[in-house]
Amino acid sequence: PFPVELKAGKKYAWCSCGHSRSQPFCDGTHKKAAPGLSPLRFTPEEDKTAWLCGCKRTRSPPYCDGTHKEEAVQGARVST
Repeated sequence: PFPVELKAGKKYAWCSCGHSRSQPFCDGTHKKAAPGLSPLRFTPEEDKTAWLCGCKRTRSPPYCDGTHKEEAVQGARVST
């Protein structure tokens, strides 16, 4: 997960495809790399430090829920 400082009322776009070079935020790379996906847009209600998901398998996007610790993620093959 990525620790980030979020500002109340600010709009954010969390990368849902995993291709962005600006993780955990979207940089538009999905338009070519994963055209069927789009970022999750959200606006926090309060200033806070949050852990945003990096594995993209969280059940509570954009926030990390610990899914990255499960065998399905830990045992996944990484392309080179």
